Amino acid sequence: MAFLLRRLMFYLAAFLVAATINFFLPRMMPGDPIDIMFSSAGSSLTLENLNALKLTFGFIDAPLGQQYLAYLRSVFTGDLGMSIKYFPMPVSELLGRSLIWTVSLVGIATVISFILGTLLGVMAAWKRGSRFDSAVSLLAIFATSIPAVVVALLVLFVFGYELRWFPNGYAADPLIDPAFSWQYIQSVLYHGTLPLVTLVFVLTGGFLVTMRNNMINLLGEDYIVMGRAKGLAERDVMLWYAARNALLPTVSNLAIALGTVLSGSLVVEVVFNYPGLGNTLYQAILARDYPVIQGQLLIMTGAMLVANFVVDLSYVLLDPRLKKA
Repeated sequence: MAFLLRRLMFYLAAFLVAATINFFLPRMMPGDPIDIMFSSAGSSLTLENLNALKLTFGFIDAPLGQQYLAYLRSVFTGDLGMSIKYFPMPVSELLGRSLIWTVSLVGIATVISFILGTLLGVMAAWKRGSRFDSAVSLLAIFATSIPAVVVALLVLFVFGYELRWFPNGYAADPLIDPAFSWQYIQSVLYHGTLPLVTLVFVLTGGFLVTMRNNMINLLGEDYIVMGRAKGLAERDVMLWYAARNALLPTVSNLAIALGTVLSGSLVVEVVFNYPGLGNTLYQAILARDYPVIQGQLLIMTGAMLVANFVVDLSYVLLDPRLKKA
């Protein structure tokens, strides 16, 4: 319990530091979205209009320290302000809409990749030196070496433009009304196939390589030899003696992957024009929509910290010795 409390306090402190950086970083960048709006409007906006715009978007004309305290208050009350690009939509509503698509797509892709990569890694290590091991290891190195943007563009070109098996963008057919109906669900699955395949291909290699290496390091341990000498079934030795103990570092990889779920899909979402958080962040950066950028960075930071805390809980379950730490 003491171990988990210390970790919880650490994550709360880390979140506060991240929120502080999130506040100061946009203000250190050149340019101001309100000034840009003012300059593009020419003489149609007066100084009074400019001040009204700043007040509307939450830009407080006050010392930096006072702005910082107001920002922290808004963070912990969940008030992320209004989007400049999509005015008058609140940032929380905009990110909430995008969050559903990203979590659905990248969350499913991460879980599939973890299960697939772990199982293939176990089998490759158990059959070390075989044709199966050589084939999946080569595929894993290939998948982890190629940038995600290259895989996404290749998949889009082959299956979207050349073969025309799948749509080239959007999360669903815009002609179908969003509703909990089989027609709409079918359209969502159809449009999400190419982004899902791309993410699964990119993520699986890392889990596979990690699990294979962990297994190989453990296969020479005494308790593995003892298990075989006792005449236990090969499947039991592989799964309960070797794979279980080799799983801890792979769980760490899963935490990193889950933590980056909300940000790691940026490239894939932009390539496939998928309306998730990555695409929203890209559009916000282009428009210098600071409230959206800040809100999304906070969500990404929170997701990473929560994922790591969940992994700490998993460590305690997988390795009971940590309960005494």
